Amino acid sequence: MTKWLPALDSKAGPKYLQIAEAIGESVTSGILSARDRLPPQRELAYQLDVSLNTVSRAYAEAAKKGFLCGEVGRGTYVRTTSPLAESASAANMIRSERGLINFALNLPSAADSAAVLARTLETLTGSPSLSSFLDYQADGDLTRHLEAGATWIRRTGLRASSDALVLTNGAQHGLLVALLSLMRPGDVLLTEAATYAPVMALAAHFGLKLFPVPIDEKGLLPDALDSACRKTAATTLYCLPTLHTPTTSTMTVERREEIADVARKFGLCIIEDDVFGFLPQNRPPPVAHYAPERTIYVSSVSKSLAPGLRVGYLHAPKKMIRQLHSAVNLSCWMPPPLMAEIASIWIEDGTAEFLNDRRRVEAMFRQQTARRILGRHAFQADPCGMHLWLHLPAHWRPELFRISAEKRGVKLMTADVFSVAPSRAANAVRLCLSHEVSRERVVRGLDIVANLLDEQGDASALIV
Repeated sequence: MTKWLPALDSKAGPKYLQIAEAIGESVTSGILSARDRLPPQRELAYQLDVSLNTVSRAYAEAAKKGFLCGEVGRGTYVRTTSPLAESASAANMIRSERGLINFALNLPSAADSAAVLARTLETLTGSPSLSSFLDYQADGDLTRHLEAGATWIRRTGLRASSDALVLTNGAQHGLLVALLSLMRPGDVLLTEAATYAPVMALAAHFGLKLFPVPIDEKGLLPDALDSACRKTAATTLYCLPTLHTPTTSTMTVERREEIADVARKFGLCIIEDDVFGFLPQNRPPPVAHYAPERTIYVSSVSKSLAPGLRVGYLHAPKKMIRQLHSAVNLSCWMPPPLMAEIASIWIEDGTAEFLNDRRRVEAMFRQQTARRILGRHAFQADPCGMHLWLHLPAHWRPELFRISAEKRGVKLMTADVFSVAPSRAANAVRLCLSHEVSRERVVRGLDIVANLLDEQGDASALIV
């Protein structure tokens, strides 16, 4: 049995929710590991000076959120995998025309890229420098790849230059590199209150303290960011200003300028995640445009071209380039040159623009379909986005809705997965429309969700 006692001093709300939130935070941070047995309910109630019923409700709440499981006669244990890890497992990455309809993963299909890739590989076979793509790369070998990356990023409105660029193994690797360069264990990382879940996992592994900053329909609240800087003396902010995950919001120009001003006021470094930035037809320039001297801009080609093309770009102040290079070397030595070559060819010959247009057209079609099927229900979405943020009716709780949807054949993600403080998560779920190859399966899945929204939840679905 694990000797674990939750710290509740900084938490608000009913005691059972405070305990449930502490359980979720301990699992996310690694304090509690898979298969750890929690203290018996009566014992924990005595230690916390609360009623047995309070602890029972807390354990039940944590189980509903997917952190715990009960075994009759043996006690309560941490689940072997979190809902996020289960959705991101290799088995769930497979795109199938059978089985559960997957609205949990935000990955576009690369099916229409096969013919283009075949032509590119055929061209590469005649290249006199083919063998160099299988060798370690010197700085001079990267020049063309960096110039292509800068060309691609300039499409977002950022005045990118190749000498301020670092290649990474995709955007998620770029985030790891940025955090590795800027932060040390115990540092405070500011994030939107709802944020990209893998960043929370990275923060836990690095021993960082997450501090949530409130958001509205325009993104981060500047006054709240100002207050967070005063309270925490944090030096780094991570944010997703364009097609935010999970809420789909895009910051206005005015809001981006205000965020940049607050960052400048407190000497804050910004990690700007713009992985969806190539999808909107019209969008404001990145936050990096307004605060270039303090922003690490993170991008990749995974959402715009193909998810398996693991090529990412960091655009940063030149004073940071050396430390970012060092972090790349430490974490993977170098991104695969062949991947970078394919991305560069596609950027140079117009293929990248063609594929990005295809992604946008498909996203727009699926969003229109979602609007038609879910139109009478409350949700947020961008016409060019790959996901939507569905607000649940009062009679539905997110975890109950997730379980009920899965029983009907649809996988989705609940708001607490993206919340820095899970107990204060919105009564909402995220639906990703991009992972399924078949439009027919998307329609079928949306019909299931729409019908479920009109029903009353069956609480028996939550029994562990």
